[in-house]
Amino acid sequence: MRHPVRTGVGSESGRALRWRGPSSRWRGRAATLLCGLATLGAGAAGAEEFPTRPVRLIVTQAAGGAPDLIARLTAERLTHGLGQSVIVENRPGGANVVGAQAVAHAPADGYTLLFATAAALVTNPYTLKSLPYDPTKDFTPVGMVGKNPFLVAVNAAVPAHSLADVIAMDHKDPGRLAFATDGPRNFSGMIAAWLNKVAGTRLTIVSYAAMPQGIQDTVAGRTQLTILAPAVAGPMIKRGDLRVLAQTGARRMPGYEEVPTVAETFPGFEFAGWFALVAPAGTPGDAIRRLNRELDVALKDPVLQERMRSLSFFSDGALTPEATGQFIRAELERWGRVVQDIGLQPE
Repeated sequence: MRHPVRTGVGSESGRALRWRGPSSRWRGRAATLLCGLATLGAGAAGAEEFPTRPVRLIVTQAAGGAPDLIARLTAERLTHGLGQSVIVENRPGGANVVGAQAVAHAPADGYTLLFATAAALVTNPYTLKSLPYDPTKDFTPVGMVGKNPFLVAVNAAVPAHSLADVIAMDHKDPGRLAFATDGPRNFSGMIAAWLNKVAGTRLTIVSYAAMPQGIQDTVAGRTQLTILAPAVAGPMIKRGDLRVLAQTGARRMPGYEEVPTVAETFPGFEFAGWFALVAPAGTPGDAIRRLNRELDVALKDPVLQERMRSLSFFSDGALTPEATGQFIRAELERWGRVVQDIGLQPE
């Protein structure tokens, strides 16, 4: 392009001047400025672009269970919010270790997430001698998903209608009542042991390799008590096979408003299963914030809330990544005290 030519008179010599545009020095500065603005624009656009491809959501449980169902419901809503597919990938096995390890060692780019259970992050460190991941260092919190308290239930033929009745029966005849659990290092086994500790009871704790057998034994009366997730216990309670005595969460659950919490008898007794989303440590903050924002929107969707309640889970939203991290650290400390008090040794 030709520059316009302007003819004028100099102040002293009177010779004609020709203006040929900016000097090479100014052209260089302008080019540098434009490049800088372009770089800033590209960086801002990149931050807004996440995600640009599908996201994997690793579930440490087999397909078909409550964790898998809630993970898939959540992934479906996240897909709409993120504009990219969120694909659920089941990695069961090894007491949640297989899936957790896969995420801990995945690239820290926001495209691999763990649908973390309480077991994976806060009880495994105390129940297993060694882990191929560090729950406190290898993950970055994204947000909470939901909580699932347990129900303490008794065979319908047992003349106990409250936790106080069970305690009185045991004090009168120690060890006669038996608790069916899924093992000393799993939730129901640890909760039963802790209940013995705080209540001063000597309930016999029976461990089952397969909990369905333990449930059958309680329904048949061969054991008298059990601790179950509401979704599992609900049908048997409705049929009259089991009678629910207490729930282990901090507050009464929807649908079980008439059932007291154990904490109403023993303050501070609060144990619940829960799920949280975490990413590999070092995942960029913009990706974490976007995921947290969309997770919160998803969890507040009325349809998802109703589906979660039908599975006896409740959610207060995603919380912030910082609040989620604080919750996980508090749970880690809580379970550490429990394991120490009941004398459980890792294996």
